Amino acid sequence: MKFAPFLLAGLAVAFAPPAQSSAQQSKPAAKTELTGGPRLEFPVACKIGESCEVQNYVDRDPGPGAQDYRCGTNTYQAHGGVDIRIRDMAAQKAGVDVLAAAPGRVSRLRDGVEDASVKVRGTSAVDGQECGNGIVVDHGQGWETQYCHLAKGSLKVKTGDQVAAGTPIARIGLSGNTEYPHLHLTVRRNGETIDPSSPEPGCGPTRSGQGLWSPKAARAVAYKSGAVLNAGFTAEAVSMAAIEAGALPKPTTATALIAYVRAINLHGGDIQELALKGPDGSVLVSSAQPALDRAKAQSFVMAGKKARAGGWAKGRYVATYVVRRGGKPVISKTFETTL
Repeated sequence: MKFAPFLLAGLAVAFAPPAQSSAQQSKPAAKTELTGGPRLEFPVACKIGESCEVQNYVDRDPGPGAQDYRCGTNTYQAHGGVDIRIRDMAAQKAGVDVLAAAPGRVSRLRDGVEDASVKVRGTSAVDGQECGNGIVVDHGQGWETQYCHLAKGSLKVKTGDQVAAGTPIARIGLSGNTEYPHLHLTVRRNGETIDPSSPEPGCGPTRSGQGLWSPKAARAVAYKSGAVLNAGFTAEAVSMAAIEAGALPKPTTATALIAYVRAINLHGGDIQELALKGPDGSVLVSSAQPALDRAKAQSFVMAGKKARAGGWAKGRYVATYVVRRGGKPVISKTFETTL
């Protein structure tokens, strides 16, 4: 995107979800009432709302459509697990541990699949290896958990190992059929995919309970109807690829000053607003996007300006991002930088 003389307007972009792996498509989510099963802990060494978010839940729609367990759009066709997404590739390269969700025995694993976006490698390159590097843990009585898209060479266990809940077993990678670094966790009983957030049949916006999750894990994966994945300031216009790569150039008093936000799981009709204020509280730039034409798995906006003559005044610069749905704010984030 080119700079206007002084104003950089916002931009919204979305991506289509990738096709699913054979492991993820094995069988639809259970439609019968279940009792028992392992109590699952949160399977990633990250903090929801700070360093990671839930991108997708299990698809509960048995037909060609897609619905998550709350009858929402935080899923896609035939998705058979829970996707826990970290912020960007910089975080992935720094290393984020995948943790065993429950005690059990490692029954199967695979390593050696390259960490590269399927957009680069192509789907044919991961045919039969859609899970990428993965681990399956057997919890007994027909229950198992599968961990996909692990980093090549990061597996810390071998077949036959006993693991306790919370044991680091690998790191999040970019292997298999994925466009961004995340853990895909599938839960099965006797080969049938189970939605850990709500094993009961059907879906509903007011469903209660914690499913198979422990109380702490249930709080971590609590349903969000949209969330901010990335927010910050940079010295140049950004793209979705640049945000995904991470490590954007920091602004100084002599560079452009641009605020950016990447949000996930927005709804059709949502309106995104981003405003930037200077140290004196005056609005430097404000941008409101057109209403989204459909639900978006991810979207980004940015707003900023080139450096003023003589440079930016030293002090605190504050950006505020708001998503309005039906005229009401449903997501908001304020962040700042000091020049």
